[in-house]
Amino acid sequence: MSEIPSKTKIAVAGTGYVGLSLTMLLAQHNEVRAVDIVPGKVEELNRFESPIRDAEIEAFLAEAKAGQRELDLHATLEMDEAYAGVDYAVIATPTNYDDATNSFDTSSVEAAIAAVRKVNPTAWIVIKSTIPVGYTEGLKKRLGDRKIVFSPEFLREGKALWDNLHPSRIVVGAPRDDAEAVAAARAFARLLAEGADPAEKERKNADGTTGIPELVLGTTEAEAVKLFVNTYLALRVSYFNELDTYCEVKGLSTVDVIRGISLDPRVGDFYNNPSFGYGGYCLPKDSKQLLANYRGVPQDLIRAIVDANATRKDFVAEQVEGRVVRLVYEGVSQPVVGVYRLTMKSGSDNFRSSSIQGVIKRLRDKGIPVVVYEPTLKDDEFLGCEVTRNLEAFKERCDVIVANRWSEELADVEPKVYTRDLFKRD
Repeated sequence: MSEIPSKTKIAVAGTGYVGLSLTMLLAQHNEVRAVDIVPGKVEELNRFESPIRDAEIEAFLAEAKAGQRELDLHATLEMDEAYAGVDYAVIATPTNYDDATNSFDTSSVEAAIAAVRKVNPTAWIVIKSTIPVGYTEGLKKRLGDRKIVFSPEFLREGKALWDNLHPSRIVVGAPRDDAEAVAAARAFARLLAEGADPAEKERKNADGTTGIPELVLGTTEAEAVKLFVNTYLALRVSYFNELDTYCEVKGLSTVDVIRGISLDPRVGDFYNNPSFGYGGYCLPKDSKQLLANYRGVPQDLIRAIVDANATRKDFVAEQVEGRVVRLVYEGVSQPVVGVYRLTMKSGSDNFRSSSIQGVIKRLRDKGIPVVVYEPTLKDDEFLGCEVTRNLEAFKERCDVIVANRWSEELADVEPKVYTRDLFKRD
């Protein structure tokens, strides 16, 4: 596996943010087959149309459709067709925490691996799905399959392809005592680096090195990297949210305080914009999944991060409720609270377990009428609340509008808007 063929054959299972961004990245230089179980998604991809919102993915597909970009890409529902003869099968299927069993639901990963092995016993399988620490080694032993490695994904929904084109680092995990697995991991890391923006190959890193850092770690260490990165981000979100809560309660300017502390190089001016909380898309950012990763490990900090997230949602809901009460005193009969988007990030269409859902539940439990504006949601109801896709009617009808992230679409009703998006960025 030391030499990369001129066109490596790769299958990617799953066409969400992770799978589709990897498909675009890899299809620039390799033969890629994208696999999904949803016919509509497959049809869209074969028409070079994006089934998800992501500016770079949409641009790549539009350019390929117009003949301005070469992408060797074919989407299919047929797993036998997809996996036959491939060198790598990348598993990017969704995982979640199962409340019923109080455990991680990794069934989609295992179903995809079984489908690969049914037609291709020799391909290297690369797990990109978010999984608990120790999962890959346990799975390999259970299946008796040594040709499985893990590679954590460090991306943002809505910016998934951008983050893969400009990676901070590339990490692949393989058993250190298996030379063939290590070689396959290194070859896969090079495939990812090859797809990155050419400028990244010449960039200067803080440690004096040039290009994209490529780390081949032990399998479980690679899983731990993903866990601890996202744990730190959850901690940082909680920190700045609690700072914002403090300033609101004390009547201080949150913006001034954040600007002052962010000039300290030990803190830095990044990931410091308040929000309604963390949640959802990456496994450790959901509180149940975060705690599950630390089960059996002595700790206090993680419990505090989870508790801080719940407290933040309580506080936000109380602030919104206060606005509703003031409107009632001013003579407004049954004020309606509008929730602008369910997404966590600007430019995203993903809202799995997003923090605003916790705010919705708290307002609903208080008996406050809530209407949700979410143009990507086909259902007419969400968490017992009416859903609308008509923005103008939404703005007209709602007396208070709650927005986790500011949008210029709300500029004409700004006095109605409650947001903690102080810097107008993710």
